[in-house]
Order: sequence, then C-alpha cells, then structure tokens
Amino acid sequence: MASEENGKDHGPSMDKVSQFLKESQDRIFVNNKAWVDSKISGDSDFFAKLSSGQKPDYLYIGCSDSRVPANEIMGLDAGEVFVHRNIANLVPNTDLNVMSVIEYAVAHLHVKHIVVCGHYICGGVQAALSNTDMGLLNPWLRGIRDVYRLHEKELDTYADPEAKYRRLIELNVLEQCRNVIKTAVVQQSYTHNGYPIVHAWVFDLKDGLLKDLKLDFEGTLKEIKKIYDLDAGPKKA
Repeated sequence: MASEENGKDHGPSMDKVSQFLKESQDRIFVNNKAWVDSKISGDSDFFAKLSSGQKPDYLYIGCSDSRVPANEIMGLDAGEVFVHRNIANLVPNTDLNVMSVIEYAVAHLHVKHIVVCGHYICGGVQAALSNTDMGLLNPWLRGIRDVYRLHEKELDTYADPEAKYRRLIELNVLEQCRNVIKTAVVQQSYTHNGYPIVHAWVFDLKDGLLKDLKLDFEGTLKEIKKIYDLDAGPKKA
C-alpha cells in the first residue's frame, strides 16, 4: 500500500492535469477573440470578404512541424494561401490527400504558384537518415530514403553529417517539386493558362529566412514530360 501511495506522488494529480488542459484550451479562445478584434480594427469588412470565397494565388505544400507557420513566414493573410502539410513535405502520387489538394488548388482555385517548402532541422528527414524502426512511419519515410538513393553519389561526398543532412532536406524538396510537376492537372493547366509555376523553398529555423532553391520549372517540366507526359486531352480552365 505504501509503495502504491508513493507511486502516486511521482506525477501531477489528475485534477491539476485537467485544470492545465482547460486553461490551455481557454487561452486559444482568448487569443481567437483578440485576433478577430485586430482584424476588424484594421478592416471592418474583413470577415465579410473572407466568407465570400477564396481566390488564393499560392498553394503551399509544407511540413507539419509546428515551428513553420505557412501564412506567417510568407507574410500572407487568411485567404491568400491554400495549405497542405504533412511529415517532411512529401508529395507521393499514392497519397490521395495531397493529390486531391493539388487537383482542387489547380483545377478549381486556379492558383498561380505551387510552393513545396521544406525546412532545416526537419525531424522527418533526420528519422529517415537513421536506422531506427519507426513503425507506421516506415513506409512514409521511405519516400525520403528513396531521395537519398537517387542522390546517393552526391550525398556520400559530404564528410560533415550536418551538411549532408541539410543537403538531403534540399534534395527532398526538389524531388517533391518534380512529383508535383508529374501530375496531369499541373501539366495541362500550364499548357493552357501559363500557370501554375512550381517553386522549391527551404525555411531556416535559425534565422527565419526562406531560401529559394531556384528550381528551373520550365526545364524540369520539359525533362519530366519525356516520360511523364500527361498533357493529352486537357480541358481548358
């Protein structure tokens, strides 16, 4: 009995946990009200405009990492960027979620830019570099390991593990951009409308700056269409 009672003393009581959880949720609603007030003070019609529909120019495909808020790092407001996020900003063609987002953003929202944005100090890429069994994450992380396999010769020239890690993050972004360009809806829209353009960016958590990896979109599209040409029989937007 004594040992059982001692065991209960090692952690916070359930009442304290419940109180903490309630306070953390309440704080969100306080913050929400403050955000609403700030928007209305700047533009009394802000929410009327927001509720009338969305016409974003950007589709942002990024990592789910909580330290990388898509709108904020781009300096854009609500309604200006359509967002999809997952672990390590992957674009596998078998993932109906990301494929549906791209289809909707291009065919229905008519976005002009698609940004794949990775970030340095990415836990997903770090996990893929390890030999650890990650359970359910294994098939997802295989996409990053495949990027390593494609660029093995270059990556193995890095003696510094940190430099190798950063370069794999960049190469992963570039490969995911290629996956975006392989989609029929992107190819067909670009042929008929001249957009969207696909961009490869990396966000640096250490200074808050975005790095443009200078993806040659037209050159990459031309190269990809040698094998992945899905531009036949398109419908005009």
